Amino acid sequence: MKTKKKVTVIGGGLAGCEAAYYLARHDVPVTLIEMKPKKRTPAHEKESLAELVCSNSLKSNDPYGNACGLLKEEMRRLGSLIVEAADSTRVPAGSALAVDRDKFSAYVDEKIKNHPLIEVVEEEALALPDVEEGGEEYVMIATGPLTADALAEDIQAKLGGGLHFYDASAPIVAAESIDTTCAFTGDRYGKGMGDYINCPMDRDTYYAFVDALLTAEKAHLHEFEKGEIFEGCMPIEVMASRGKDTLRYGTLKPVGLYDETGKRPYAVLQLRKEDEEGRTYNLVGCQTNLKFPEQKRVFSMFPALKNAEYLRYGVMHRNTYIQSPAVLNSDFSVKNNRNLYFIGQITGVEGYVESAASGLLAAVHLTDDILGRPKHFFDERTVCGALEKHISTPCKDFQPMNANYGILASLPVRIKDKKERYRATSERALQAIDAEIAKQRS
Repeated sequence: MKTKKKVTVIGGGLAGCEAAYYLARHDVPVTLIEMKPKKRTPAHEKESLAELVCSNSLKSNDPYGNACGLLKEEMRRLGSLIVEAADSTRVPAGSALAVDRDKFSAYVDEKIKNHPLIEVVEEEALALPDVEEGGEEYVMIATGPLTADALAEDIQAKLGGGLHFYDASAPIVAAESIDTTCAFTGDRYGKGMGDYINCPMDRDTYYAFVDALLTAEKAHLHEFEKGEIFEGCMPIEVMASRGKDTLRYGTLKPVGLYDETGKRPYAVLQLRKEDEEGRTYNLVGCQTNLKFPEQKRVFSMFPALKNAEYLRYGVMHRNTYIQSPAVLNSDFSVKNNRNLYFIGQITGVEGYVESAASGLLAAVHLTDDILGRPKHFFDERTVCGALEKHISTPCKDFQPMNANYGILASLPVRIKDKKERYRATSERALQAIDAEIAKQRS
């Protein structure tokens, strides 16, 4: 039966849509406030909800060898809309879960706008709504790391200040403009079905490319000299500045890749499909802050990209997040007002999947409160529980966090082999999630 209590979710990104849909599916009425299409952030282009503004990849889909893959599987079992949408709109990407970004957003948009218990209001929220603790109304702030100025200033004033870092996106090129005679298809270590186009470089071309990266003109360089750049989205030119061989052991590593002759190139740039039909490709790991003409000049040094048509150039933007451990409980509610929640990357979880997970978890906990049912409990054996601990545990140097095995509780018995350790950690996590779900159903 539908409850009389109501929830307002501000922000129609991954976290906001995830939270709104979970609540509505459990008979809780939701008003979703989204400022698009009337107003957009510098990173947004489309009118649909759940727009992916950087990569089209939700990273690894392996639940037994990758923590982000494990998190997605935990979310599947909890009923995640975002993972459902990704599974339904995926494009070939080896062991990664990459999506057709337009179809992905359209899938989520349709689910949200056609749910009878969700009202979508297109307007900008200029301040935190006044919501009474213990009252019948709840508010979730899901405005993301690019929160509009007026609301960001109000949040900063009321929560004691915010933090920020910078991240970047990679260029996208037209498939028909890639010179496949200078490339080969295949996945690292033979995984997948040949989903990547691999653009090799010989030794001399590689070092010339690194030199070009280091001398290329950057956009608004002065804004990023503070070093406030998130490691997970490090611009390729910044990585190159750490040493001329850094890219060969990172973004452009040739390990596990062999051309048609069985030879391993000196360096390799991988291209990943951006859409189901394979009309566009993303330059994997090539996030950049170079000026647009410089991007075309430098990346054209890859023989396969010498005549590439750039459909979108890489950009860098500022991401804002709050000092969550000082102001949030582990269920993402505000410590001095449990009717107010913050979810998504603004809380200091970093990544598409992690952002969606925070919305899902907050919605699970709020639904428990509203419906008066036993509280779900996720501990550090699960990625869900580890992320909840990350945003709520006091920390002198709080930083954004991706899903990783290092934040999960250690196994009771030491396992030296990394693959076996990860598998055992994942199996334990999924057993814990299944046990929690079974407890709720009993």
